[in-house]
Amino acid sequence: MTSSSEYEKFNTLSPFELKDQLIRLASGRAQRAMLDAGRGNPNFLATLPRQGFFQLGLFATAESELSFSYMAEGIGGFPRRDGIEARFNAFVADHKAEPGVAFLRRALSYVRDQLGLSAEGFLQEMTAGILGCDYPTPPRMLKYSEQVVRHYLLREMAGGTMPDATTDLFALEGGTAAISYIFASLRENGLIHPGDKAAIGMPVFTPYVEIPELRDYQLQEVPVYAAPEAGWQYPDSELDKLLDPAVKVFLVVNPSNPPSVKMNDAGLARIAEIVKTKRPDLIIVTDDVYGTFADDFRSLYSVCPQNTVLVYSFSKYFGSTGWRLGVVATHTQNVLDRALAALPEAEKQVLDKRYASLTPDVRGLKFIDRLVADSRSVALNHTAGLSTPQQVQMVLFALFALMDGRDAYKAALKNLLHRREIALYRDLGVPAPNDAGSTHYYTLIDLANVATQLYGTRFARWLMTRVDYQTILFRIAEETGVVLLPGIGFAARRPSARASLANLNEYQYAAIGAALRRMADDYYDRYKREKTTDTTGKNTP
Repeated sequence: MTSSSEYEKFNTLSPFELKDQLIRLASGRAQRAMLDAGRGNPNFLATLPRQGFFQLGLFATAESELSFSYMAEGIGGFPRRDGIEARFNAFVADHKAEPGVAFLRRALSYVRDQLGLSAEGFLQEMTAGILGCDYPTPPRMLKYSEQVVRHYLLREMAGGTMPDATTDLFALEGGTAAISYIFASLRENGLIHPGDKAAIGMPVFTPYVEIPELRDYQLQEVPVYAAPEAGWQYPDSELDKLLDPAVKVFLVVNPSNPPSVKMNDAGLARIAEIVKTKRPDLIIVTDDVYGTFADDFRSLYSVCPQNTVLVYSFSKYFGSTGWRLGVVATHTQNVLDRALAALPEAEKQVLDKRYASLTPDVRGLKFIDRLVADSRSVALNHTAGLSTPQQVQMVLFALFALMDGRDAYKAALKNLLHRREIALYRDLGVPAPNDAGSTHYYTLIDLANVATQLYGTRFARWLMTRVDYQTILFRIAEETGVVLLPGIGFAARRPSARASLANLNEYQYAAIGAALRRMADDYYDRYKREKTTDTTGKNTP
């Protein structure tokens, strides 16, 4: 067994880099299966909108062949708008038994009959988009794609309480790209400066702690801690840190990662009150990727729309991490644009020069459009934008969810995740957490609480004082093949381990629980031996 001192060299690594070392240890024995609950890549995915995507590709290819059809070398042209709906209906009739075709027929009906959009205009955009035969135009997001995805986003994030026309979207390469672009544009436009304070809701996805500290930004971090004893909600005493005018940005993941709990109505109301009465200048950046797993979810964007930049990724809910699909949403009247208008004249002149190639009216250029330009170093703005096939798949995912009137897909996923959590804790021998508003996508295993529930407070105190809890994770990986990530890497203040409940099957989570129980039993045996012999000193795992 590897010694504790050999593990210590990994203590400064990000959990996602540390994971590779844990995987190496966990897979070190050929006769044992490795159970990697470290990364949150789901092992489930939405199949119907993918079937629709591939069937649409066949239709689009046939549309392309209508041009240059006299040539035998396999050359096609751009799809034609005139008559495209009739040709699509004929395609559907001829291929109605093929998987995904009925979904496409229903999708077109929803777009035309429920959203009131032009069927021919939508079909032409989707057909050309899936062929990838033209640059994304507009670069921020394709016209019909934005309208469909916006409708989906506001239904899921705001319960359909906001008019669609109040929101602008920028389609980009997932949530990670969104955060990177947002911070870069805030810096380039003088809305944050080195030394400014950035409040961060914690525990949190590790890179969100690391990014503000980078030399690029040099922000002072202000942790806003969720309280485990309060079901991972933010106490007023923590949210009141936002009252400090030196805090320029509040970055939060909602529902949280790793606690996986949505912000409750009281927390939303408290932040909205702070913004309305004391901090109308506060910029909020909320990553709501897990919102679609929560019951009756409401984003901060729904209560502080003018102060909030909403980030959403399709990756987890639709099982599409490899597609890199995300959007940034801003209100058409927002604090960012007001802050740009209030910049000193000298800074405005610098920005006039930066964006001069885009428009003669730089000062009228909205932050979200600057975001698009900055994502391609401004000079390459004309080739900015998410690839059009990616936007088409995004639209089909959105339509799939919009047409699911009974939320059957959502209910199935939530049930799947919850069963996995129950299996893990059942075989560990303690009750599963019962936090209100939990998505069950991750679980944060509180080591002290588990030790207390299994063998009492004295044993828990012994374990926490005799054993480096981070070292336990290495021992777990090496001896049982189970990969968990340290809670401290996500800014959790209590000794804990994060397990993703999305990427293994139910029996495997039961096996993880059983392996952790065996490890706990082993430590308890050591504890009893130490008490019996009345020896002292630090135990080494």
